[in-house]
Amino acid sequence: MGETIGLAVTYGEAVRSWVTEAAMNGTSERDTIIYWLTTGAVCAVMAFSAVNFNLKEPLGPMKGAFTHLGYPSYFRIELTAAKALGVLALLVPGVPRKAKEFAYFGFGITLVSASIAHFSVGDPALFVIDPLLFLSALIASYALFLNRRGDPVAAGRVLRKTA
Repeated sequence: MGETIGLAVTYGEAVRSWVTEAAMNGTSERDTIIYWLTTGAVCAVMAFSAVNFNLKEPLGPMKGAFTHLGYPSYFRIELTAAKALGVLALLVPGVPRKAKEFAYFGFGITLVSASIAHFSVGDPALFVIDPLLFLSALIASYALFLNRRGDPVAAGRVLRKTA
């Protein structure tokens, strides 16, 4: 368990340092690469979980996850729709900025809630920490989104508040 927490801290510190350096130096090529890697990772996890929730035989530990976490079964449908819309908002070009910001906010709430839910039912530390790792990727993506949109001051505020 100590190794898992050390890995989480190391990953979080690495993302923060890459994003901080990229946001402050304005290296657009590196910014773009890190932005798409972090955004792609978060969107892949959201899309995978949205599809996996609805499979007859879910992959991995998701079988019976909603019941295990105490959620009603209809919540799966709402969560699937929200995740699909959020993924589209982040990946489709031309989506208004406010829609993308709502997607970032919604994904943030989803990831924090997932971590709290797993902690509340006594799941192993990996299940509690995993959503927080993707939350750090989401924060990096959002800071670079702001930086790419020409708002480095806001990007710096995001990084200072999460550091």
